[in-house]
Amino acid sequence: MQKIMIDEQFDQVYIRMFTHLSNLFFEQSKIVTEADPEALAVQMELSKTAEGEIVCTANMEVGGQQYEATFSEREELANEKEKVRQTKRLYSHVFLDVLEQYTGMTQSWGILTGIRPMKLYHQYRQLGFGVEEVKSLLMEKHRVSEEKCNLLSQIEEVQLKAIPDLHQLRNEVSIYIGIPFCPTKCAYCTFPAYAIHRKNGRVESFLDGLHEEIREIGKWLKEREMKITTIYFGGGTPTSIEADEMDALYQTMVDSFPNMETVREITVEAGRPDTITPEKIEVLKKWGIDRISVNPQSYTDETLKAIGRHHSVQETIDKFWLSRNMGMKNINMDLIIGLPNEGLAEFEHSLLETEKMQPESLTVHTLSFKRASEMTRNKDKYKVADRETVEQMMKMGERWTAANGYAPYYLYRQKNILGNLENIGYAKPNEESLYNIIIMEEVQTIIGIGCGASSKFMEPESGKITQFHNPKDPAAYILTFEEYIDKKIEHLERIFPNQLVQQK
Repeated sequence: MQKIMIDEQFDQVYIRMFTHLSNLFFEQSKIVTEADPEALAVQMELSKTAEGEIVCTANMEVGGQQYEATFSEREELANEKEKVRQTKRLYSHVFLDVLEQYTGMTQSWGILTGIRPMKLYHQYRQLGFGVEEVKSLLMEKHRVSEEKCNLLSQIEEVQLKAIPDLHQLRNEVSIYIGIPFCPTKCAYCTFPAYAIHRKNGRVESFLDGLHEEIREIGKWLKEREMKITTIYFGGGTPTSIEADEMDALYQTMVDSFPNMETVREITVEAGRPDTITPEKIEVLKKWGIDRISVNPQSYTDETLKAIGRHHSVQETIDKFWLSRNMGMKNINMDLIIGLPNEGLAEFEHSLLETEKMQPESLTVHTLSFKRASEMTRNKDKYKVADRETVEQMMKMGERWTAANGYAPYYLYRQKNILGNLENIGYAKPNEESLYNIIIMEEVQTIIGIGCGASSKFMEPESGKITQFHNPKDPAAYILTFEEYIDKKIEHLERIFPNQLVQQK
């Protein structure tokens, strides 16, 4: 545990901010405001110049070695919110700077810890800044590296080709449908996922509630002739339920939702190969759903056992080809960098196996130690790659995808992610997941239906987002889904009042 001492003037908001930044350098860190001989003492202060510049300085002395940083900007005069944001940015700059000097590490994402980089990029572009201007802003204001700026620029180009009206979708919605069951729960997972079993009618009772929620939300949307952009079945693993249950669910979807003929994309996560059967693929084909995920995560059997995935590498390969040969035309696969006991050789092997299949898209995740996961609770049990190795694995993935005709099309980052890296979705031309772009860039309302589903209600005019979460536990969902339907409809009526006026 590395302690870092700062001045007692800083409140909890700043302490959280400094903690996120210090965690980029140390496996565990703690910000303290009282004198501690074991702590690194960072002194920071602000001053103003006669010319209207705010200057922030920081210094830290360790073993007689002095580390100093200075950063300045013209004072923001727009509003109080902007002033607070600027002050936090100034302190972040100098704090990060002295820690980079002290550790010898360079953070390629700069001071961005709780911000979606692509969303920030789009915001600057929407304000009228050109590509080179945005690059300068990111490098100067946020300390983002030139390499990452170029990556964001490339992703924006692909996204706008896939969805030319990306920033005009605010009066449409997308739908996320969560099915919280999996064959087993993976060690790194914090999604609402419960080992499926048929005791006490839990699955059947959940599905009864899910059908009702789809019907009621669909009724509201249909009365107002709302357009649905994309529909995404996630979880858990939506293909954990039986083929006839999938069939009935898709029937309810088609009967309930309006304008199904204009929905641009329907995706079903079939992430666990051990849930895929010929009967289930036939159901998907019946309803015109050909975008699925078949997720290996790794092509090393020992790794799959270590993380709690009770399927083999060969089963992943077999189920991919079963899906392909039965007509699935758009298959995504996921790989995770930094899984226990995996290094460059294992990741290279996973890429070589993927090369034989050439899925339409490949998402390369970097392992993140999520607070509620089994892997985080028992961290000593799982040996993972160091920062340098993880960075080399990410570079390997970048080279492989470029060589095989894939381009990056979405990106997101998480707290406690190995190497302070990112998760990147790659796709072959015209095979991008539209839902993934929409949810990551937060360009419209997404209505979450089902267990553990999160809704993001976006006000079309202001862009302000209100999050709303369904219960994660199936038992709680079964008891309360009707109440949650009413609350979601209240949110919808608040952000889409014009549709109500037209209806009346």
